[in-house]
Amino acid sequence: MTKMSVLLAAAAFVLAGTQAGPALAASGPSPAPVTPGPGARTARDAAVVAVVGRGSVEAVPDRMRLNVGVEVRREKAGEAFAAVKSAASKLTGALVSAGIPKADMRTNDLALAAEYEKYPKVVGYRASQGFEVVLRDLSRADAVVDAVAGVGEEVRLNGISFDVSKPSALLEAARAAAYRDATAKARQYAALAGRQLGRLIKLEEEGEPSSSRFAMAEKSSISPGQGSVTLTLRVVYELL
Repeated sequence: MTKMSVLLAAAAFVLAGTQAGPALAASGPSPAPVTPGPGARTARDAAVVAVVGRGSVEAVPDRMRLNVGVEVRREKAGEAFAAVKSAASKLTGALVSAGIPKADMRTNDLALAAEYEKYPKVVGYRASQGFEVVLRDLSRADAVVDAVAGVGEEVRLNGISFDVSKPSALLEAARAAAYRDATAKARQYAALAGRQLGRLIKLEEEGEPSSSRFAMAEKSSISPGQGSVTLTLRVVYELL
């Protein structure tokens, strides 16, 4: 055998040994399974408790929303539309005179429709325009409503509602109350199950906070009454 042949044979032997190493290691015995200690908790023992907490905070509204509008009927469409524009201008003028800035008036409806004696015979056209008016000084509520009523027969008063202009502090208080309610429920369930309350796993605020708004009218006087802001939380705790 030549010197070159000896060198090639030695190289082939080294390469074969390198490739065989991992295969020999893989064919060895599998590692023994790990057995949990006496104090370890298995997946079967894991448990959670999910509860819903509600928090409600009472509040006195400080803002009124007034839904008003004007409506007219004329023989022709152009006449009806012109008449409703004139009536709307008269209404906004009365509101401004009552102390409502134009920035607190918003058009929320505008309509023009034909009226029929028997289709397709048109007997006239009805036009309407609606406004949402925000009143920030509730002591002037009666005066504003009286000013609207004085506009004339074209005016329509479609209702009022009350709310709170700065609800952030109320929402924070409602969240805190809802969290306390949820945690108290979870702690009680844990005690009933013979467990202890563990870490907080999940916390969700459900939907939008709801506010109760209502009005009371006595002796022609408008009162905002009292409402509330309510918030709901869904909480999941680990049980130990």
